[in-house]
Amino acid sequence: MVHVLLVTFPGQGHINPSLQFAKRLSKLGVKVTFLTSLSAIRRMTTTSSTVDGLIDFVSFTDGYDNGWSTHDAQNFMCALRNHGSKAVEDTIRAKREEGHPFTRVIYTLLVPWAGQVASHLQIPVSLLWIQPATVFGVYFYYFNKYFDALRSTDQVIKLPGLPVLEPSDLPSFLFPSNTNVYDFVLPNFIENFEILDREDSPIILVNTFQALEPEPLSVIDKYKLMAIGPLIPSAYLDGKDPSDTSFGGDLIQKSVDYVQWLDSKEKLSVIYVSFGSYSEISKPQMEEIAKGQDCALVYSGGGSVASFCGMLLTHCGWNSSLESLVSGLPVVSFPQWSDQTTNAKLIQDYWRTGVSVRKPEDGGVVKADEIERCLEIMDGGERAEEMRRQARKWRDWAKEATKEGGTSFVNLKTFADQVLGADTMRN
Repeated sequence: MVHVLLVTFPGQGHINPSLQFAKRLSKLGVKVTFLTSLSAIRRMTTTSSTVDGLIDFVSFTDGYDNGWSTHDAQNFMCALRNHGSKAVEDTIRAKREEGHPFTRVIYTLLVPWAGQVASHLQIPVSLLWIQPATVFGVYFYYFNKYFDALRSTDQVIKLPGLPVLEPSDLPSFLFPSNTNVYDFVLPNFIENFEILDREDSPIILVNTFQALEPEPLSVIDKYKLMAIGPLIPSAYLDGKDPSDTSFGGDLIQKSVDYVQWLDSKEKLSVIYVSFGSYSEISKPQMEEIAKGQDCALVYSGGGSVASFCGMLLTHCGWNSSLESLVSGLPVVSFPQWSDQTTNAKLIQDYWRTGVSVRKPEDGGVVKADEIERCLEIMDGGERAEEMRRQARKWRDWAKEATKEGGTSFVNLKTFADQVLGADTMRN
C-alpha cells in the first residue's frame, strides 16, 4: 500500500493546508502519517474530528510543548530541527520494522531537515509549497543568477515567466534591510533547493491552481511544479463533503460570542479583518483601522472566511488570499511581511480582485483616511463591481480545478497513482 510521511511546521498557516492535502491524498487511497510537534497535535485533536480514522498522527516534543513566542524564534527553530530530525528518523525506522514502510516523505516550508533525513535513508522526497508558484519562482531566481537584480531597490524586476514586480512587492525576507528574528528563513529555503536538486525527478506540489498561475507553474524546467490547490475545505469547493467546513487545525481557541451580534447585521455588511497568526498589529494601527470606516468589523487572528462577509481587510497570507478567491470576495490588502507583499501585488494588478493600502515611506502607521480610501473604492462604482466580477470568476475556476476531472484533481491523482505507485514498486 502507498504510504507517505507528511511533515509540517507547527504553525497555523502550515497546518491548515497540510491537513487538507492529507485528506485529499487519503481519499485517493494513500495512507498518510502526519508528523508535527506535540503542541500543534494537542490543539488539533481537541478542535477537530474531521480527519479521525483517515490519517495517523505522530507527534514529538520540541521542548516547547506549550507553544513558542516569535521573540524566541531562533532557539525554537534549533530545538525543532534537533528533535524533529530524530522523530522523522525514528518514525521511518519504526514503520519499516512494522512492515509498513514509507514510499515517500513530503514536507512543508521551514522543515527541510525532514527532507535531509529522508534522503539519508534513501526515501524519495517532495516539497509541499504552501505559497504561490510566483513566490517559488522569485526564490528560485534569487538563488540562481538573479541575485543582483532582486537586490536592486530602484528598478522594476522582470523575471522569466513571472509577473513584473516592484522591489517593494518582493517577499520581505529578500529586502536588504531584513535583519530580524526570522533571518533563519533564507538558509532554510536554500536547503530546500539543495534537497530538491539531489532528487532524480524533483516534484513540488503547489497550493494553487493552473488557471491562476499558468506561467509560473511551467517556466522552471529544472523542477516539476504540480498545482494541487486550493487546499480549502470540501464544503467551499466541490461540495462532496458538506460537513467539511473546518480546516481541522485551529491552533487558536475560538469564541462563538460574536454569532448573535452578526445575526443582527445585514447580509454582506460586515468587513472581516484578518492579520494571520504571527503578525503583531500595534494598538495605534488597530485604532486607525477601526476609524477608517463607520462599519461593522470582525477581527480574526486567522481562519476561514465566513459567509456573512461582504469583503476582507487582510494581511494577504496565502491561505487568506485563496479563501477570498474561493469565496468570491474582494479584498483590501494590508500586507505585513513574508510573501504577503507579493500576494497583494498579484491580487491588485493581476487577478484584479482587490486594492492595496499605500503605506507611508517611513513604514509607520497607515492612517484612517488611507484605509477609508480603499474601503470606499470597494463600496460601490464600476471599479468595485469589476473586482467582484473578477472574484466570482476566480471562485468558479478554483472550484472547477478541484472537481473530479479538474486540473488540480488530475494532478494529485497522477501524483498518487504514478509517482507514489512507482515509489511502491521500487520498494
